[in-house]
Amino acid sequence: MNRRSHLLVTATVGASAALILSACGGGGDKPEANGKIAGGDTGSKKSAAPSASATQPTGRPRIELPSDVTLTFEGSKTGDDIKDAVLADSAENMRAVDAAITGTDPKGEAIGYYNTGKALEAALTWVDQFKDAGSTLTGEARYYDRTVTLKSKTYALLTFCADESKGYTKDKKTNKVNKTPVTKNSYVFYNTRLDKNSDGVWQTSQIVSVRGSDHCQP
Repeated sequence: MNRRSHLLVTATVGASAALILSACGGGGDKPEANGKIAGGDTGSKKSAAPSASATQPTGRPRIELPSDVTLTFEGSKTGDDIKDAVLADSAENMRAVDAAITGTDPKGEAIGYYNTGKALEAALTWVDQFKDAGSTLTGEARYYDRTVTLKSKTYALLTFCADESKGYTKDKKTNKVNKTPVTKNSYVFYNTRLDKNSDGVWQTSQIVSVRGSDHCQP
């Protein structure tokens, strides 16, 4: 199962400033398909808009994950305060999606806080797909090789890799874990755009990914 399996317009991501980021669905996988810890494929299903409290935040939401879900983010400190803020808010975005999927944030308020535009639509659709499949998440995901490029005071590009080899889906009713073997597709390359809103939050506005990318292989 892809975390955010969107189509990418080039084979390598992040090296070209001319890349067009989009949120069109690429993998077509559903949550139960191959069991990897996940969070954002898009599909044709239309998701409900987030609540007003989510789109007009008055304070940062507290995000909690179940004890059997662990997300690790490497390279959080660059020595640049702005880049560090981008990295921090991107990490919270990934945690927000998993919180909605696992039920610790059932209304998805944190998703609306850390996402906007096409990325918000993608995240909401992905959560809906898990709900429809009766699935949740368990295990670990590791994020590494995170690189921020500041384009302006309010616009940044962030690329990173995800190691989903120890993350799986779990049936909500039976608690059966769908364990799958580690393959090249256990590693995903992400290219994201973040925009700083009027509240000072770096929201993910566009996101694309390549599952099985050579860039992220161990």
